[in-house]
Amino acid sequence: MFDGTRPLPAVQGPSVTLAWRPLLRRAGVLLVLALAWELYGRWIANDLIFPTFLDTIAAFWRLTVSGELPARAASSLEVLAMGYAAGLALAAVLVLFAVASTFGSELLSTLTAMFNPLPAIALLPLALLWFGLGAPSLVFVITHSVLWAVALNAHSGVRAIPPTLRRVGENLGLRGWQLALRILAPAALPAVIAGLKIGWAFAWRTLIAAELVFGTNSRSGGLGWLIFERRNNLQIDEVFAGLLAVIAIGLVVEGVLFRTLERRTVDRWGLQR
Repeated sequence: MFDGTRPLPAVQGPSVTLAWRPLLRRAGVLLVLALAWELYGRWIANDLIFPTFLDTIAAFWRLTVSGELPARAASSLEVLAMGYAAGLALAAVLVLFAVASTFGSELLSTLTAMFNPLPAIALLPLALLWFGLGAPSLVFVITHSVLWAVALNAHSGVRAIPPTLRRVGENLGLRGWQLALRILAPAALPAVIAGLKIGWAFAWRTLIAAELVFGTNSRSGGLGWLIFERRNNLQIDEVFAGLLAVIAIGLVVEGVLFRTLERRTVDRWGLQR
């Protein structure tokens, strides 16, 4: 006898499958790349030029078990977090000023056109002169790399909001911060998240490049300095292990943190296909 309160398994099955499809596709891509890496390394047959994937994994495991790789990654991520937070704070101030007045909008557009094309790594010599060799110099260049990408995308997202949407909020009696919080912020959220992702990518590669060129960020170096040290010692498998760690952290931040944020906001609210 059929009980109407019992869920139909045929309805649940496809939804679960669809939820896992993107993850399975990404896993398939990574598997193909790993296989191509291994085959190319075996074909080259020279560990000083291009170690195999298995040799790199062995070096990665060795550095992880010894605790060196987690410590270096934590050192880099600590500096990155400070620079990223500073960049977001300054971007929020500039965007609010730009939204509030025409002068602020022109100011942000001018500053973005001036400084956004300027590579952050090019400012590192000046940062070292102003702040010395250490974390403050890296925080300065990371802030620069994050600030303009986030501000530009957020401001573009706000400007792209249809006037009709604003009028709908006003007709509902929303004014001031309520209008901004309930209407404008959700409408601009896809562009804001895109800016956060771009800013993260810029900040991460700027930090690794700065550590590669100028070394330690405090008493111990980060992942970039690990790669530089191992290259000098001709430990190429550990160089590739460091690069693999950089890639892995990027995949985790992009595929877990930002994807979760998008799923709980943009996708859930139907703001984007």
